[in-house]
Amino acid sequence: MTEKSDLIFVAQVAASFGVKGEFKLLSYTADPLSVLEYNPLFNDKGEPALSLTGARAHKGALVVRADGIDDKDKADKLKGLKLYVPRLAFAEPEDEDDFYITDLIGLEARNGSGEVVGRIKNVDNFGAGDLLDIQPKSGASFYLAFTRENVPEVSVTGGYVVIELPPETQAEPSDAEQP
Repeated sequence: MTEKSDLIFVAQVAASFGVKGEFKLLSYTADPLSVLEYNPLFNDKGEPALSLTGARAHKGALVVRADGIDDKDKADKLKGLKLYVPRLAFAEPEDEDDFYITDLIGLEARNGSGEVVGRIKNVDNFGAGDLLDIQPKSGASFYLAFTRENVPEVSVTGGYVVIELPPETQAEPSDAEQP
C-alpha cells in the first residue's frame, strides 16, 4: 500500500459508456492517453484500483477499458473514483515554480498582506478547470478558481499560496446592514 502523500492524482472515472464495461475517464495528465502508461492506477487509500487495457479519445474525455470491468453494472460502480499514481513514477519538478497539484493540499492560503485566510483542503476539477477548496479559519469552505489572477503566488517550499478573492466575493454591507 502506498501512502496518500506519495500519490499524484491523475484521473477520475466520469460514467459508464455503453454496455460492455467501458467507461469515460477524465485524464489530468499533460497527454491524456499517457494515463495508460501507469498501470495499475491506485485509489485514494494507496491500493491498486484499476489496470487500464485500452483507451480512445471521446468528447474531451477518454473511453477506456480495464481488467475485470466487463459490463455496465461494474462500470457504473466506478463513477467518481479518483485515480492516482505513485509519485516515484514521475520526475520531481526541477524548478521551484513547478509543482504537482497534489502538493497544494494542506498549504496555507494567505491574502496579499500575508495574513492567513485559511488552508487548502483539496483541489477539485469538475470539468471546467482546477478549483482550490479553501477552508477558512471559520465558516464554510469555498472554491476559488486556480488561475494566475486568483493565485498570483505559489510557494510549496514555503507552505503557502497567495490568493486574491474576486471582487464579487468580497461583499460589502448593504444599507440594511449598516447601523
